[in-house]
Amino acid sequence: MSLNRLWSGRWGVTLTGVVVGILAPILVKLGNPGNMGVCVACFTRDIAGALGLHRAAAVQYIRPEIIGLVLGATIAALGAGEWRARGGSSPLVRYIMGVIAAIGALVFLGCPWRAFLRIGGGDWNAVVGVLGFAAGIWAATFFLRRGYSLGKSKPMAPVAGWIMPAAMVGLLVLLLAAPLFGRDADGNPVGPIFFSTSGPGSQHAAWWISLLFALVIGYLGQRSRFCSVGAFRNLFMLRDTKLLTGVVALIITAAVANLALGQFHPGFANQPIAHTDGLWNFMGMLLSGLAFTLGGGCPGRQLFLSGEGDTDAAVFTFGLLTGTALAHNFNLASSAAGPSPYGPAAVIIGLIVVVVLGFTMRDVAAGEDQSRSAA
Repeated sequence: MSLNRLWSGRWGVTLTGVVVGILAPILVKLGNPGNMGVCVACFTRDIAGALGLHRAAAVQYIRPEIIGLVLGATIAALGAGEWRARGGSSPLVRYIMGVIAAIGALVFLGCPWRAFLRIGGGDWNAVVGVLGFAAGIWAATFFLRRGYSLGKSKPMAPVAGWIMPAAMVGLLVLLLAAPLFGRDADGNPVGPIFFSTSGPGSQHAAWWISLLFALVIGYLGQRSRFCSVGAFRNLFMLRDTKLLTGVVALIITAAVANLALGQFHPGFANQPIAHTDGLWNFMGMLLSGLAFTLGGGCPGRQLFLSGEGDTDAAVFTFGLLTGTALAHNFNLASSAAGPSPYGPAAVIIGLIVVVVLGFTMRDVAAGEDQSRSAA
């Protein structure tokens, strides 16, 4: 068996899940928010706040984990000869899917990875969220079986593929330099980069530890093709459990690690950065599962792909960034007290938009080729 086949087989996926399940609880022990060792949605939201795209003071920090996931995937792809710039596959639709997926995730309070890690920390509210996530993916298979497609990507100039890794390097520079170019009304230096002094944004491990751990996860994720959306999609459509093995390994390992670190607290109430509204935990993740699937993969997978030159995945990621900012600017994101007054309406609107796109998006080029062949 070749090394590539070994990495992309059940062994590689399981190893990735185990590593995430170990490193994420350690990051919590070292300072990250509770049950949030790695959360792409929440950490993208923090980056949006740090850049001033929203002004929720409690969630502003340039998270090195996001940087490391992308750059780790870049290193892995270059080493394996798999880095190549490509894109042009319905980028605007992917962007909208990213926006909508982010809103659903913040109604739940976490991306799929955090949902699994929350279960591994004893938060049973996340079980409801994962059921919603799986239901969203199952619903997406209805459209996939009926010809839903965003079209084919095509090769692009290498510089296009390097934009996302370069942006991550830029974020790292901003994190370390923390420039203060502006002035407030009293003449005190502020921005353009903002950092929380209280709340989840102020809770983080040392930047270099977070970056190092994420580089490892990014490397493994790229090599193994780890994807939480793919885990359920492949189960529903192909009866293939390979990717699901990685998700199960992540949850079990996280539970063991949290028990060892004294961070396992089973129950529904008083869970860190979580709420107990079962309906909107389910519905938020149902929307996310549907949008992530039709957008091409879970948030972690999108970061891995963007690191290996996929500009479509980068566009989806920028959609996530925008969606997290909108969720706070429009008061859509939930809090520990429960869903916001406007979050449920946003979920319903998001479901309508995604369903319309699911019914109407087809590979036009493929259709034209078929018509020409018939003629």
